[in-house]
Amino acid sequence: MHLPIETDAVIIGAGPVGLFQVFELGLLEIKAHVIDSLPEVGGQCIELYPDKPIYDIPAIPVCTGRELVSNLLKQIEPFKPQFHLNQEVSTLEKQADGRFLIRTSQDQQFLSRAIFIAAGVGAFQPRTLNLDGIEAFVDKQIFYRVRNPEQFASKRIVICGGGDSALDWALHFAERAASVILIHRRDEFKAAPQSVAKMRALCAAGKMQLIIGQITGLESSADKLTEIAVANIDGEVQMIALDALLLFYGLSPKLGPIADWGLDIDRKQIAVDTACFQTSTPGIYAVGDINIYPGKKKLILSGFHEAALAAFAAAAYLAPEKQIQLQYTTTSPKLHKALGVSPATFE
Repeated sequence: MHLPIETDAVIIGAGPVGLFQVFELGLLEIKAHVIDSLPEVGGQCIELYPDKPIYDIPAIPVCTGRELVSNLLKQIEPFKPQFHLNQEVSTLEKQADGRFLIRTSQDQQFLSRAIFIAAGVGAFQPRTLNLDGIEAFVDKQIFYRVRNPEQFASKRIVICGGGDSALDWALHFAERAASVILIHRRDEFKAAPQSVAKMRALCAAGKMQLIIGQITGLESSADKLTEIAVANIDGEVQMIALDALLLFYGLSPKLGPIADWGLDIDRKQIAVDTACFQTSTPGIYAVGDINIYPGKKKLILSGFHEAALAAFAAAAYLAPEKQIQLQYTTTSPKLHKALGVSPATFE
């Protein structure tokens, strides 16, 4: 059992809103630890659309999900947040001294004075393929995420799915793997049209193959996956030899343990006071897609606004005797010092 990490703030969720929450807290001299269930920072932006364009971030005409996350990480560098990834918050309990004790799935503990839930629509779990014996091959020859693309070079790869992740990886490996077969249950795709067009062009050129059907069985030899059975729409089954199977059926958001923390929940989202984005429990705030209130719009820019108000509310909660001044990064020497920048000179 690890000793608890004592801190003023814990942010649950390392997506764009959680990262911007670090920034807003940092401007108010509140340091934060950030916990996320995914193995890397970025939330939905990295898991679902890392290379897709985003057009509605103020003052940025276009950027990819990956670029947005990279810029947010650069923006919060002065505040040196500590990230605790690949772990889910399992329990949250208020202590006698008013602090919150958090435990994670990796047996890490935190004692925090304030909590910011920026968990998007919950902890993401990949939608899995339900076949007998599949678990023996998961993370060996069957994968729901690609963490090391180089391990699939020169391999016979089968990719399943019809969304952006499936198409993006099919296009990526078409020139790098020994062979690529894309399997989807129908000849319609949810991926970007240009990706679908590229995939069809590669199929026409013989550089990859598309099969309309579904996986119905696995064959193995000496504890190694050797073939999969694929049934087409007429029920005819063919066997496909392979080295690796990549499954991209999407991510299923689950509210998970958050539902048991005693917060007011409305349609699997956390109810908040829009004056401060505090939940029904003082000291716990919810920002981004995880919260709900009249007029709520699930936009990144809305989450940024919520993070700013939550930070000011938390500063008042943590130091009620202190007057919180609204300062501007354009003119405040104090904020310039916090950010490590020199004030701009205007003529």
